[in-house]
Amino acid sequence: MREGPRRSPRAGVAATGAALLIGLAGCGSSATGKPAEQGVPDGPPVVIHDSSDGPEFAGSEVEPPLPLPRARLISDDGSRFDLATDLDRPVSVFFFGYTNCPDVCPLVMADLTLAVARMPVRLRDQVRVVFVTSDPARDDPATLRRYLSRFDPDFTGLTGDPATIVDLAGAMGIAIEKGPRLPSGGYEVGHGSQLLGYVGGDGVLVWSEGMPVDDLTDDLVRLAADAQPVG
Repeated sequence: MREGPRRSPRAGVAATGAALLIGLAGCGSSATGKPAEQGVPDGPPVVIHDSSDGPEFAGSEVEPPLPLPRARLISDDGSRFDLATDLDRPVSVFFFGYTNCPDVCPLVMADLTLAVARMPVRLRDQVRVVFVTSDPARDDPATLRRYLSRFDPDFTGLTGDPATIVDLAGAMGIAIEKGPRLPSGGYEVGHGSQLLGYVGGDGVLVWSEGMPVDDLTDDLVRLAADAQPVG
């Protein structure tokens, strides 16, 4: 069994503030808050906390940790990818986005790429970045591979059945909403813009869009240094 990070005594302290994790990013248009065309599964809200005596991490800690959902998807190399068995590094960072996203996704991915690049090599190798498409109709494995290669060839892209992806996102507290068609004939996809940090099977951190790169790097270094290697 994979073990989580060694938790600080400050982790889990009563919160001074809390916010729902579920939310939408416009990706070229403002989110409507209307029922999603693709759908968002019903379920209890995920609450993120900031400790009363100062945060242990720059990101928001999830209490209790969010269990890693079970899902079988398709990797950007065309092979099957099972979240339960194929996450081969102790720390995983998930982002739900799509390759046709005109604004939010490239910014988040650029910041994440820079944050990972700034990590010491020995710790960088402990982190798996996973980009799950919120637009599987257009993002096939080859499209994902071309897209991620612009950022970091080591990043992993996942696509698959739309219902499976919506269920996975909902279990991780991320909303996905298919938006209206554009004059060009395409469409936008509203989706949560958070980064989700998992250690083994536990989702322990959430980073909001716009998190300073240095803070994101520091958090990833901490998680990677404390996590137990897989195997």
